[in-house]
Amino acid sequence: MDIEGIREILPHRYPFLLVDRIEELEPTRIVGIKNVTVNEPFFSGHFPEYPVMPGVLIIEAMAQVAGVLVLSQIENRKNKLVLLATIEAAKFRRPVRPGDQLRIEMKLERQKATAAKMSGTAMIDGVLAAEATMMCALAERK
Repeated sequence: MDIEGIREILPHRYPFLLVDRIEELEPTRIVGIKNVTVNEPFFSGHFPEYPVMPGVLIIEAMAQVAGVLVLSQIENRKNKLVLLATIEAAKFRRPVRPGDQLRIEMKLERQKATAAKMSGTAMIDGVLAAEATMMCALAERK
């Protein structure tokens, strides 16, 4: 799925859309790509001499990939938002720098009508950069 397909599913827009491509989409698993460029707005302050992608934005990218999976299975997704409810066991293994490509794999562990529990990893060239388990809540868009 390309960026246009992602934009049809997620409500996020620049500068906060943190998914560039979906490579695999199955009923309980998804793989998304985030290309990290030096032009990202957060690099001007985090940190100018040694740019590093903030951990919270890595988690957000993972949550957005998870959101594509959850929303892609809902018919009336234009009326729904996927909101991050909990983050568990988040671990950051290496810095994410300009030029890196995050390969984000998220797996659906449990899903109910109003919530989904996902776990996943963010890898750079086959090396673990981050991992987390998170709960997403489905809410009505108003």
